[in-house]
Amino acid sequence: MPLSRAAFAEDPAASRGRLVPEATSPTRTPFQRDRDRIVHSAAFRRLKHKTQVFVPYEGDYYRTRLTHTIEVSQIARALARAFSLDEDLTEAVALVHDFGHTPFGHAGERALDRKMKAFGGFDHNAQSLRIVTALERRYADFDGLNLSFETLEGLVMHNGPLTGPHADSSHSAPKPILDFDAVWPLGLDRFADLEAQAAAISDDVAYNTHDLDDGLRAGLIDLADIESLDLAGAIYREVRGKYPDLDPARTIHEIMRRHVTRLVEDVIATTRRGLDDLQPQSADDVRNAGRQIIRFSPEMELAVDQTRRFLFQRVYRCESVMRVMREAEGVVEALFDRFRERPDLMPRDWASGVETLSEERLTRRIADYLSGMTDTYAIGEYRRLFDAVPQLR
Repeated sequence: MPLSRAAFAEDPAASRGRLVPEATSPTRTPFQRDRDRIVHSAAFRRLKHKTQVFVPYEGDYYRTRLTHTIEVSQIARALARAFSLDEDLTEAVALVHDFGHTPFGHAGERALDRKMKAFGGFDHNAQSLRIVTALERRYADFDGLNLSFETLEGLVMHNGPLTGPHADSSHSAPKPILDFDAVWPLGLDRFADLEAQAAAISDDVAYNTHDLDDGLRAGLIDLADIESLDLAGAIYREVRGKYPDLDPARTIHEIMRRHVTRLVEDVIATTRRGLDDLQPQSADDVRNAGRQIIRFSPEMELAVDQTRRFLFQRVYRCESVMRVMREAEGVVEALFDRFRERPDLMPRDWASGVETLSEERLTRRIADYLSGMTDTYAIGEYRRLFDAVPQLR
């Protein structure tokens, strides 16, 4: 926690509490407890074996969903410290933001979204909310983790409002989020606090950097390829000029560490100007500002968008990656279809009472089961049910 909290930061002593009331802790703030519950959850441990870009067979030195999450958390804490925010809340949102990701990354999400189309589809952010409010079952008094309002709000809305005039009109709010909001309103038409905004932009900083890094180390792109990028190319020329004889591995590392630094410093400078203009006096002033406050400068936003397009073209949609992802989608779809035909083939806790479920609730349960799988567990289930090994390499 910062020594001096800004007026616009969240005050843990003024938290709006938890859905199921609990006694306060004599040693930890509500946000520290949230962070600790997230780290000790089964969903957090499973991130270790979930794909970021490259599936486990392709090498053990690429990022996983867990190492990505840790990198996001580290960057988010640095931003929280720069703006005198609540660091524990910022870290909690960063650590929980990817809980709902399926095995095999976005490939698994696409497969489940198709299978769940008749019942509102599948969205990893909504699934994160389901995990922390219902699916984690560790505590005697409640399902889920019973996180504080502020952590749940940050989880759901770190990327911006889901309803109202500032929402992305091309996407409707996922049904699981709307269902929970009907029980405990989260203010879906407002922006999140700065702690959540810090976690959100840290996600952008992390993946725009480490997916370049992993793409280079995987041989999908070469150092010469990034020279066309405004940000990474300028840094590459800078490093090459200062260290002309540096070996490629250390050259890549030097570029990437400067890449993170350049992005973070831009966010800090741009956000400080925005705070000076807005002069928010409370976290609610931030929520009602009508725009994201923690952001890149317009020039850096263009560079980030350019990097993102480059990654899609040269890494995410590279044929060697797409071939593996198509196979992974087929694994998830085959598992879904098999469990839909024979829900009794799921483990006992998941199969219990399935005969009484409506079609919608049964398919949601299957999606819950599948989305919680690690890559390795999904491959094992596929082998068990189909006596075959998917070619994910």
